[in-house]
Parts: sequence; C-alpha cells; structure tokens
Amino acid sequence: MDVQGLSVVYRRLGLPGTTATKVAAKDVSLSLAESEILGLVGESGSGKSTTGMAIAGLVKAAGGEIRLLGRRSVGRSGARQRLAGADVQVIFQDPHAALDPRQRIGNGFKELRKRHRERASWITDEELMELVGLRADLVDVLPHQLSGGQAQRVCIARAILVRPRVVIADEPTSALDVSVQAQILALLKRLAQEQQIGILFISHDLAVVRGLCRNVLVMKDAQVVESGPTDRVLTSPEHDYTRRLLAAVPGTRAAEPEGGAA
Repeated sequence: MDVQGLSVVYRRLGLPGTTATKVAAKDVSLSLAESEILGLVGESGSGKSTTGMAIAGLVKAAGGEIRLLGRRSVGRSGARQRLAGADVQVIFQDPHAALDPRQRIGNGFKELRKRHRERASWITDEELMELVGLRADLVDVLPHQLSGGQAQRVCIARAILVRPRVVIADEPTSALDVSVQAQILALLKRLAQEQQIGILFISHDLAVVRGLCRNVLVMKDAQVVESGPTDRVLTSPEHDYTRRLLAAVPGTRAAEPEGGAA
C-alpha cells in the first residue's frame, strides 16, 4: 500500500453562518510492504488514529491518494469500493465494543461470509478459530462470555476471514493485561508472515513498537515529523518531539544529537 499526501479535515457548525474546522491529518505519506508491520506512534490527538481510519475508508479524506496493489482504493463506487473494503480491515482498541453484544461469534462469521462469499470460503469457522488460538466451541458464545484477550482474537479472526491485504491495528493491545498483550502481538506477527498481510500498527507504546516494527512513523499535530528504521528513530531520533516522547518513558533515553543537548 502506498499513501501520498493524505489529509483529513473535520468540520462542524459554529456560530450562525460559520463553520469551525480542524485539520486532523495533514500531508501524511507512507508505504507498507507485504508482511510488514509498520509502526505509527504519537501522543493522543496527534492524528494517528484518524490517519488509520481514513486509510480504511471509515473517515473521509480531504486530499491525497491511497493506492493498494497499484490501484487507487478510494473514490470508487460499487463493486470496486466493496473490494477495497475487504482488502483493508481494522482491529480496534476495545474488542468488546467492536463486537455486537447480541450476536454469537459464529453468526458474526456467517454474516461476513454472506457479504464476501468469494473471499471467505478459504477456511472453516473451526479452522479460523484454531488459527487465532481459540477453541472451536467458542463460536457458540456471546461476546460478554469472552475474556478481553479472547474477544480480541475473535476480532483478529473476523479481520483475516476476508483475506485482507492490509490491516489497520489501532491500539489493539492497550486494553489488555501485559501477558495477554504479548500473546496478541505474537499472533499479529505470525499472521503477517503466514497470510502475507501488511499491518499498520498504531500505538503510543514505544516499547511495543520497538519490539514489533522494523520501521516507524512519528506524528505530532496531524503531521509526520519523523520516520525511518525503528532502531534508529527510537535510539537516535532527529526530531526534538521524538526525543521528548522517549524521555517520557521511564528507563528510556535517546542518544544526544551531535554537538550535545541544546
């Protein structure tokens, strides 16, 4: 996937005859290769989640272009738009909020299979549950009967059922216990390789990104202020904002820029 100059602007009615605007993403560009997990980090309000949702088509882009497998994946209608929707899936932060509380897990799979018959026939429900590390009999339960880790595995299963090429993982482990986080991260890493899925991993947890992502982008005030190999960016950052992010993490210290601290 290749994203060039992506911008998102929110507008709302203000005083009579006026409109208030907020730039939530400005001129964001990134490339995501097959089986790559690309990190996107920044503080709350930096625009990282908005960027991910715009790529997924859940937020309207004000400008820029998104290309998937060489074809433009936004601005189309009909069958091509539905195809783009299947190609780009989202894993949200709160798994229980992402699942219909009245719908049994297997019925959720059935609904997806009905909408994407040509893409979802490659695996049975039992095989899908096994693939994400869940017991097959859990297809018969409701979301509230699952732990947070189990519910997130179900969300991952739903995402990969339609064989996407890109998954937007928006803070997918922040609501989970540390031990469960490690299991979910290992699962995402394995699925990226086995299913040839590119994952845009959105997070504020620099330690997680350091261990999971080869490359990372840092966002501040709706813009990418630094990008590059994770080891370099999180060890010898070039931008002062990245250094401040690292300084806020206990036990983490970035190398001083050449010439010493200002």
